[in-house]
Amino acid sequence: MKLRRLPEDFQVDEVTTVRPDGGPFALYRLTKKSIGTPEAISAIVERWNIQRKRMSYGGLKDRHAVTTQHVTIHNGPRKDLQLKTLEMEYLGQTQQPFTPAEIDANRFQLVLRDMGAAEVTAAAQALTEVQRSGLPNYFDDQRFGSLGNSGDWIAREWCLGNWERALWLALADSHPNDPSSEKKQKQILRDLWGQWPECQQTLDRSHRRSIVTYLSDKVKVGRPADFRGALARVSVDLRGLYLSAYQSAIWNRLLNRLIEDSCSDAQRRVYELKSGPATFPVNLDEAQLVSLRDLMVPLPSARIDRPEGRVGELLDEILAGEKMELRLLRVKYPRDSFFSKGLRRGLISTNDLSGNVADDELYEGRQKLTLKFVLPRGSYATILVKRITGLALPEEESEND
Repeated sequence: MKLRRLPEDFQVDEVTTVRPDGGPFALYRLTKKSIGTPEAISAIVERWNIQRKRMSYGGLKDRHAVTTQHVTIHNGPRKDLQLKTLEMEYLGQTQQPFTPAEIDANRFQLVLRDMGAAEVTAAAQALTEVQRSGLPNYFDDQRFGSLGNSGDWIAREWCLGNWERALWLALADSHPNDPSSEKKQKQILRDLWGQWPECQQTLDRSHRRSIVTYLSDKVKVGRPADFRGALARVSVDLRGLYLSAYQSAIWNRLLNRLIEDSCSDAQRRVYELKSGPATFPVNLDEAQLVSLRDLMVPLPSARIDRPEGRVGELLDEILAGEKMELRLLRVKYPRDSFFSKGLRRGLISTNDLSGNVADDELYEGRQKLTLKFVLPRGSYATILVKRITGLALPEEESEND
């Protein structure tokens, strides 16, 4: 089975009720192809020469896909923009910036290719089960793109005040899918870590080198390297991803344990995510379905009170395994970054779910399955694909919020 054989095989459209009604924020529909949301935003900032803080959007959309989403710019240009990999359509003015709260859902169309008859039959049976039982609302591996080969979470070290370790993980830790140019730059950092003037001279010009330059300037005048200040110079978008990755991993583990508690061994299908094992329930009775459908799981951070009952007990166990405590899941510096707060539904319904089988024009003698469905904001289409195919998917670098 192959997913994302073509960018058009993975289409995501953001659904919102927001309409222009006048105000200081220019509203746009951003359509992008084969580029992540952060990279698209950076390209817009550079082309229009505007401050990044004037831009706001609701969520990250997949890189290897064709996607639409909404963006606002405070006092932004009242015109369209067209670049090689993106288009911005000006829709009018709004009173408020566009945020995640303005996303009602995401509408998906996915094409699974190169499937045999047995694979199609198994997927169809799994779709029927998902329609009945729902889908665990796990964060998928796209959420954990910042986790490197070390297996250490940047945000954990950040919360504990291990500034140098957090910075090393952010700048120098290798990743399985690093391109050759990235591998070279990270190797330089690992080889010359602590030799900041030499490291500065050796690195290519980049955001990474500007951070090293900050450290180099300190040591050149006889002052100690300021790792805390250097970490604060990592882009705020990236730092936000570090926090969301760690928080989401803990949340996934908590949901996994709660589902395990609710199911017998015969009712469990276990998949391995970057965050750890992920249990999917099957053949649930009505009482089990009601219990899981009503499950609202808190996003863990020091911003919440310790949950009562079994949820709190399991969260304590998971954090103890990380040598962490709930009160430590907070950002002391810089103040422009913080963990999210709220409840996330444990089991979701896949609205308007349908599947259509046809001959695959790219693979002779094979079939393709076209899926159409709607998910709540923040839920992952690739979790559905994994559930119905039982396969691990290629790692991506973005997500759908």
